Amino acid sequence: MPRHTVFPRRILPEAMSVTPWLADDGWSLRSFSLPAQAPLPKGNILFLGGRADFFEKYLEPVQTWSAAGWQVSGFDWRGQGGSGQTHADGCCHMPDFGLFLSDLEGFAAQWMERSSGPHVVIGHSMGAHVVLRAVAERRIQPDGIILSSPMLGIRAGPLGQRTIGLAGQLGRVPMLSSKPVWGKKTPTPRQHITTCPDRHADKLWWKAKQPELARGGPTWGWLAGAVASLEACERQLRRRPMVLPCMMLCARSDLVVDNRAINRLAACLPRLSRHEIFGAGHELLRERDRPRGEAMALIARFCEEIRS
Repeated sequence: MPRHTVFPRRILPEAMSVTPWLADDGWSLRSFSLPAQAPLPKGNILFLGGRADFFEKYLEPVQTWSAAGWQVSGFDWRGQGGSGQTHADGCCHMPDFGLFLSDLEGFAAQWMERSSGPHVVIGHSMGAHVVLRAVAERRIQPDGIILSSPMLGIRAGPLGQRTIGLAGQLGRVPMLSSKPVWGKKTPTPRQHITTCPDRHADKLWWKAKQPELARGGPTWGWLAGAVASLEACERQLRRRPMVLPCMMLCARSDLVVDNRAINRLAACLPRLSRHEIFGAGHELLRERDRPRGEAMALIARFCEEIRS
């Protein structure tokens, strides 16, 4: 993929189309597509962000992949970005991650039907978890998957994963389900997400320009849904290891997701290649140039290997 090319991060590419996509239950998801900017397209990438994400945050990598010859598509998850709200106060609320799985299954089926060549799915954080579970349950069957800072476990400080499990049980209590886990005045520190102030400023710019894209923190119901989905994914992988080519990119000192969970599941992913990126926060694709460049180079290499 081309290096040293600077792509705009605060304007949509002219060639990008943004359209609604209807899920089986009629829910409208905002999707995007950017054609390959090369005479001979290499294949297709489906990109999916994390919790509270919207695709404008990732215009830079999307344009990089397009310039390298890949058709790039994706959508905002249900209840996030331009795909509506599932909570009256704009929190991330999803007690049943099965809805995420169904949306991905339906979208990916149409995506693969209308395109030829290799199909690679790239997911970040929560999106990476949903992608991995969808492949493990054979809901989608791409040629390879790339998981950036995958949410295979959630950090709970020194108390560990057991605390998250107990918190997930609290989220099943009807009176607590729709309550936010933290208040509006307790945002995640920027350095936990990215150490790049410029790319962090891009996110704030988009939120100021289009406030409807912004979401708050998770609810207890979201946490309950996440814990249940993480457990279901691990059970499935232990029952039937995933043989699909898979690459994971992890921030060495990620303070959002639990990298120990990846070590625990490595035996269930016989074709896994894992790479740790040093000096980076959680959002590897929106980092400073050095760690971000390292992550993008690894993605480029993996995609070329899928083509060969």
